[in-house]
Amino acid sequence: MSKNKNNQAIWNTRVKKNTSALFKKVGSSIDIDKRLYKEDIMGSEAHVEMLFKQKIVSFKIKNKIIYGLKKIEKEIAKNKFEFNKEYEDIHMNIEKRLFQIIGEDAGFIHTARSRNDQVITDLKIWMKNSTKELNSQINKLIKSILRIAEKNVETIMPGFTHLKNAQPISFGHYLMAYVEMFVRDKLRFENNMQNLYENPLGASALAGTSFNIDRNYTSKKLGFKNPTNNSIDTVSDRDFVLDFLYTSSVCSMHISRISEDLIIWNSDGFNLIQLSDKIITGSSIMPQKKNPDLLEYLRGKTGSLYGNLFSMLTILKGLPLSYFKDLQDDKKIIFENFDTLINCLKILDEVLNNLSPNKKRMLELAEKGYTTATDLADYLVRNHSMTFRNAYQKTAAIINYAEKKKKRLKDLDIIELKKIEPQLKEEVMKVFSLKNSINSKKSYGGTSFDNIKKMILKYKKYL
Repeated sequence: MSKNKNNQAIWNTRVKKNTSALFKKVGSSIDIDKRLYKEDIMGSEAHVEMLFKQKIVSFKIKNKIIYGLKKIEKEIAKNKFEFNKEYEDIHMNIEKRLFQIIGEDAGFIHTARSRNDQVITDLKIWMKNSTKELNSQINKLIKSILRIAEKNVETIMPGFTHLKNAQPISFGHYLMAYVEMFVRDKLRFENNMQNLYENPLGASALAGTSFNIDRNYTSKKLGFKNPTNNSIDTVSDRDFVLDFLYTSSVCSMHISRISEDLIIWNSDGFNLIQLSDKIITGSSIMPQKKNPDLLEYLRGKTGSLYGNLFSMLTILKGLPLSYFKDLQDDKKIIFENFDTLINCLKILDEVLNNLSPNKKRMLELAEKGYTTATDLADYLVRNHSMTFRNAYQKTAAIINYAEKKKKRLKDLDIIELKKIEPQLKEEVMKVFSLKNSINSKKSYGGTSFDNIKKMILKYKKYL
């Protein structure tokens, strides 16, 4: 096809001077938004089908445009499409190629729409699919955690507050805490889908269109539930982007927290877990080192996702209605966010499947720090009609004595205990058993072995 006006920027009939090279460089987004080519073509096909249905374009023109779009999609899929920065973005690159394939009839494709509603339509379709992909990966991660938890229901470890030994718990119970977090992440992503099911197509530049379009038709064709209600809000709204970025940040924070725990536990000071050589690195100078670099990578990437959220919040905070060039950065932020989070979820899943608990060390550490002290206080309340505060003071006195004698609670004999609390009998010694302590926590959500097994079964059914 010979060179014509449609090989130039679309606004060249209005803007007489050539765009500066610098503006062309910063104004072009094709390197980023070419990722939306499938969604853009899908939206264009639905749009032109609607234009034909509403008798705005003829059957012949509709078919020519659909033919051209399908050819372009194949070219891009086979890496035979030449993306041109002169045409700024994916929308104009596709439109310009359409002119080359079918001629002047390609000009009908942009009837009753704008790039403003076009780009949001593309982005929402992409985000729906990406959100489903993230939730699928979260599901996989939860399954891995459940599998490890099921193997470690009766693995005893210390539970920590302030990184100090607090009470004995099951390692399986600890892992199930992260199941709760990732399930909430999954629900947040699912809730975000509600705003992604509103169809922007047809809002046009900002005011709607005078053409007799059918937005319900395009909504159905593109998998949306209904059209958006206000054309101005449609082209200027990025709440759905913020929802996605916020949820990603919270999910990444959970990944960072479990990574931090595992980094600490893998340290020589704790030595509660071992990491397979598959997921560690060495040192360039210290031959003995085995470093948990992947976990540190996960912890560090949380900062990037937080940064993306605050970047978008900052872009939007002083933006008048309706569309402005500032919003062009939303796609770069979202794509980077998605790529980082999906990668982190996969890495964490691999790490979890390549670690093993040091059960002997866990039990040994749980024996330290008087972790059954609360059990003794509870025992005094139940069996000797003490207020909890009185029982607390008696227990503290016993711990002070044990600490002075450099003994564990279970190593004290009944005679020593009676010196502090005469009412105590031999049966109190059962209270100091770590296993008994754990299994006594039968309240809903507690660490008893039976509770954990029920929760594992509950989430297996949920998945």
